[in-house]
Amino acid sequence: MRAIRLHAFGHADNLRHERVPDLEPGPGQVRIAVAAAGVHLLDVALREGRPLGPVPLPELPTVPGREVAGTVDALGEGVDPQWLGRRVVAHLGQAPGGYAELAVTGVERLHALPHRVSEDHAVAMIGTGRTAMGILRFADPSPADTVLVLAAAGGVGSLLVQYARHRGATVVGAAGGPEKAAAVRELGADLAVDYTAGDWADRVREKFGDRPLTHLFEGVGGHLGRTALSLLAPGGTHLSYGHSSAVLSPEARTAPSREEQERLGITSRSVTGKPMFDRIGGPGNLRVLEEEAMGLAAAGVLVPLVHHFPLADAARAHRALESRATLGKVVLVP
Repeated sequence: MRAIRLHAFGHADNLRHERVPDLEPGPGQVRIAVAAAGVHLLDVALREGRPLGPVPLPELPTVPGREVAGTVDALGEGVDPQWLGRRVVAHLGQAPGGYAELAVTGVERLHALPHRVSEDHAVAMIGTGRTAMGILRFADPSPADTVLVLAAAGGVGSLLVQYARHRGATVVGAAGGPEKAAAVRELGADLAVDYTAGDWADRVREKFGDRPLTHLFEGVGGHLGRTALSLLAPGGTHLSYGHSSAVLSPEARTAPSREEQERLGITSRSVTGKPMFDRIGGPGNLRVLEEEAMGLAAAGVLVPLVHHFPLADAARAHRALESRATLGKVVLVP
């Protein structure tokens, strides 16, 4: 089989498209003929040799990637024969191996794909979609809400825009550049702004008032996150689900200062950050989130934006993600 292997931490060009031995499933495992593999910011950090959160650095050489969709083509001992030939999607968990033509995982990680959901959309929902569902555990928008989604053309952001509109909220989507802002407008945002323009926050104030936001969804941090926070109304909720500015620019300052935290208290605004995922629970609850995400995709409520690259161009996909030149979820296609 062909796979992308990383032999040394560092630059994206260290990702090599190579021929490696075919994988065989062990007891309780299946082998998936991969039709789509997800690329995540976590992959970028690990490729550079920077552990991120609870995920340790892999032993080298390694095949990166933890999100795959395709068809089960081989079964390990003890696996129900009904899985053979079925279209499936799986999050591989801590074990990498997704950037390949074949991937092996435990049968308990599989989700059967409805015929209405394509492999590329499924792989966009299994990790990114479950993150969106986790965020919405802490702020479910309603018609009474005005919501700002920062990085609204990204994998998570584009899903949050769609869900908030589905729930009847007024939605502001902020994205980096005119093309991305146009894509956010197509997703149904009531106002789409280009956050590379210095006056983007003023545009929001002009349309909706000084501090119009009841919910702020942001996974960016840094200066953009703090500017967005200035639009949050007293009593509003700031949901911080990541820090892409730190992943893409490690020198970026993303954590709110003590002064900023005190200001949140004075204005009766609340912030929910990364620990919210600890409160969701263990792997069983993550699976529930995956099922919710896949169900909304099957129902057509959420249609992920997908940016495709051939598997052989994984290095180019990483460079595009690092330079913020992608729309939605980045997916490799073998």
